[in-house]
Amino acid sequence: MKRTTLDLWVGIFVTMGFAAIVFLALKVGNLASLETRPSYRIEAEFDNIGGLKLRAPVKAAGVIVGRVESIRLDPKTYEAVVTLRMDKDYQFSKDTIASILTSGLLGEVYIGLDAGGDTAMLADGARIAKTQSAIVLEKLIGQFLFDKASSDPASTSGAPK
Repeated sequence: MKRTTLDLWVGIFVTMGFAAIVFLALKVGNLASLETRPSYRIEAEFDNIGGLKLRAPVKAAGVIVGRVESIRLDPKTYEAVVTLRMDKDYQFSKDTIASILTSGLLGEVYIGLDAGGDTAMLADGARIAKTQSAIVLEKLIGQFLFDKASSDPASTSGAPK
């Protein structure tokens, strides 16, 4: 009888451990939101989305107000079209600005919304007109080095200083 009780407790412990691992995996993958809250979709076009991924958060004033639902390339304009699923509790004006931002130097990439002052609100299926694309660090460093090399007087005159 003692062996059966011990086996039962080991089984319960292993099941709880497995459930905890599944829960953590869903949390890390941003898939843990199993509740279906009322929401609406809006779209935004960006020249460059950087490392933006599906299910990335959409934040306004640091508060998560939605998630990235899909990312596709527009075959006519060759811009990335990002579909955002927004929580119905949060309404934004038509002149809202969407920016692709990063938490810290190597942190997560997310979309930040800066609300405007227009009285008309974005409806389901609307498109955000004003966007700011991701800043690519490698491009900035390359431009800085190129500008530095072209403005260096020693490199243009050929004479040592």
